[in-house]
Amino acid sequence: MQQIKSGFIAVVGRPNSGKSTLLNYLVGEKLAMVSKKAQATRKRMNIIVMHKGNQLIFIDTPGIHKKERLINEFMLEEALKAMGDSDLILFLTPVTDTLKEYEKFLNLKESKRAKHIIVLTKIDHVSQSKILEKLSEYQKYQNKFEAIIPFSVNKKVGKDALLDEIVKHLPPSPPFYDTDIITTDNIRDIYKELIRESIFENLSDEIPYESDVTIEKIDESDKIDKVYATIIVEKATQKGIIVGSRGLSIKRVGKFARKQLELFSGKKIYLDLHVSVKKGWSKSRAGLEEQGYIF
Repeated sequence: MQQIKSGFIAVVGRPNSGKSTLLNYLVGEKLAMVSKKAQATRKRMNIIVMHKGNQLIFIDTPGIHKKERLINEFMLEEALKAMGDSDLILFLTPVTDTLKEYEKFLNLKESKRAKHIIVLTKIDHVSQSKILEKLSEYQKYQNKFEAIIPFSVNKKVGKDALLDEIVKHLPPSPPFYDTDIITTDNIRDIYKELIRESIFENLSDEIPYESDVTIEKIDESDKIDKVYATIIVEKATQKGIIVGSRGLSIKRVGKFARKQLELFSGKKIYLDLHVSVKKGWSKSRAGLEEQGYIF
C-alpha cells in the first residue's frame, strides 16, 4: 500500500521569477496574482495540489528583495517565515539569470532550515544548449540542493517530474486539509488579489505599489456574487488617476477585474468599485495592519 505524504513547500525567488505563474499552472486555477511588474505578491498564500494521493501545500511568497519601504520589509518577512515553516523549499530562477540570486539565497539562515529544489523557469526562451550550460553551472553547488528541474509553463514541460520529486522529500502524513479544496484563503482574499491584479495591469507604475483593496461586502447567491470593494490610495492625485477622465480608468480596472472574478467563481459578478484616500497608509505599521498586513 502506498504511503501517503503531505507537507508544506515554500516557493521563493527574486521578484518576477515565475512563482505565481508556476503555481497557477500546477493547481489548474487562477489563484496567485500574476503581473509583469515586480513585487506584485504581498502576502503568503497556500495553494493545495493533490498528486497521486499526496497533498502538496505550496506557499506562494513575495519575491526576495531588499527592504526599501515598510511594506517591502513586511513582504520580505513573509517570504522568510514561509521558508522557516516549510518541509521543503522550491527556489525558482529564470534560466537566463546568473547564479548571484541563488548564492544570496544560500546565505540566508532560513534557507538552511529545509531541503531545497532548484526550478529553472522560462526555459522556452532559450536553446537546449543554453539550458545544459546553466545546469552545468549549478553543479558546483550539487551538494546543496536535492534536485534541479528545468520547467516551462508555456511548453508544459516539467510538471510531473517536479511533483514527483517534491513528494520524495515530504514526510509521511495524512492530508492536512480537505482533499477537495485548492486554497486555504477565503473568497474575500482571492477577490481582493484579483482586483489588485487589475490595478497592476491597467495603471501606471506608481499607482499599484501605493494602492490596496478592501472588500467591504460580498452578497453571494447561486448565480451572481455582488462584490463591493474600495481601492485605497495614498494621495488625492492618485485617486484622480484611478478614476480617470469621465471615469474611464476605473471602468477599465473594473471590467478587467470582473472578468477575472467571473473566471474564478464560475458565475456572474456585479462589481461595485470605489476609491478612497488614506494618506501614507503603506508607510506606517498601523496603516499596514489596518489593511491586513500583520508584522
